[in-house]
Amino acid sequence: MENTMLLGTGEETNDIKWRAWREVKLMWKIAFPSMLARVMSFGVYVVTQSFLGHVSELDLAAFALVQTILLRFVNGVILGMSSATETLCGQAFGAGQDHMMGIYLQRSWIVNFITVTIMVPVFVLATPFLRLIGEQENIVVAAGKISIWCIPFLYYLIFNFTIQMYLQAQLKNMIVGWLSMMSFVFHIFLSWILVFKLEWGVGGALGAMNIAGWASVIGQFVYIFGGWCPSTWKGFTLAAFTDLWPVIKLSVSSGLMLCLELWYNSILVLLAGYMKDATTAISAFSICLNITTWEFMLCLGFLGAACVRVSNELGRGNAKAAKFAIKVILSTSVLFGVFLWILCLVFGHKISYLFTTEEKVAEVVSDLSVLLAFSILLNSIYPVLSGVAIGAGLQGTVAIVNICCYYMIGIPLGVVLAYVANLQVKGLWIGMLCGVLAQTIALIFITWKTDWEGQVNKASERLNRWFLKPSDELN
Repeated sequence: MENTMLLGTGEETNDIKWRAWREVKLMWKIAFPSMLARVMSFGVYVVTQSFLGHVSELDLAAFALVQTILLRFVNGVILGMSSATETLCGQAFGAGQDHMMGIYLQRSWIVNFITVTIMVPVFVLATPFLRLIGEQENIVVAAGKISIWCIPFLYYLIFNFTIQMYLQAQLKNMIVGWLSMMSFVFHIFLSWILVFKLEWGVGGALGAMNIAGWASVIGQFVYIFGGWCPSTWKGFTLAAFTDLWPVIKLSVSSGLMLCLELWYNSILVLLAGYMKDATTAISAFSICLNITTWEFMLCLGFLGAACVRVSNELGRGNAKAAKFAIKVILSTSVLFGVFLWILCLVFGHKISYLFTTEEKVAEVVSDLSVLLAFSILLNSIYPVLSGVAIGAGLQGTVAIVNICCYYMIGIPLGVVLAYVANLQVKGLWIGMLCGVLAQTIALIFITWKTDWEGQVNKASERLNRWFLKPSDELN
């Protein structure tokens, strides 16, 4: 009897090991291309900032203001709204409704295109807008010129995000990773020619950013329209214009969830602009944010893996597999975060020189290195839990959590520490860190308490409500 029990325990242990190994392989199949794509895409911002930093400190600060307030604003909206594509395509793929994925993709293009067009005037009127909120005049004027160059990039974001999520849901996102990497290398080469060789300055750096971004999107179009997604892309259809309202509602809640996270950092940069040495404060704070955001791009790979695995399993009706995937992905992400946390503690004092030669800016960045390391550690936890929420369609709940943690805890605390306690930029960062910690704890609790069998039923209801048979599509 005892031997039988031991044998059963051994078989169960081997089964868990096999399932964990299978889950890890699936996770990396999704996460690695996503990491590659996200890191390289965000690398376009970092390279642009680096080249502008060698043009002048004023242009560096101006781009930092445009990127962290205006571009991050739109980036948050579009990334968030595109996560609705991730939810719908992931659950449709799990349920075997492959042909619906192309329709969901087209619907997201329509919704996001209209959204971006509505926000274009913000970039056209960037100078008076930034002047109205009290930023320094010389930075505002330079930022106004830079913002115009960013308008073509806004439309690139629509296709880049949605196509990546569409391909990721069907485990075909490796092409996006390779295209993003080629685009990044091309961007460095093109920036070097336009900025240093032709001496086109700001125009050269931002022109290279637009060209490199659109080059990768054109490659994605070729992949989809060229027949590499035969079961999920059936061509353009008028069915994309039907049932838009439910997609809009899910997109808005998704957009609110993610852009509240990205706006959080933007507001802190805005507050840095009111400090005594605003140029140095904005430059240093934006460099730190770019470092954490670049690392966050890696963690978005785990977010994507969590979203796809959870949405696929909910679409299949398998709640236990969804919960097991969450455990495996979260454990891997935390180990990854601990490794990067240690690296940041060791090399944090030298990172700033990659972006600037200004000693004052480098000193401020060095002073923030420990806080930067702990931000990187938290980045390994809450993105995975956000991905779980996206996969389950719980974006509205997470949006409420973000409002409470970021805007009722993080920002007020940061303002008090920065201006009342006179900790300056460090105070803002401590406040930001406290908000993220509160959000992480809340997401852990939500994930733990979620009724996953109930989420299976909700996913089934959603897919059946929007399902169209291939013969029902309006061509």
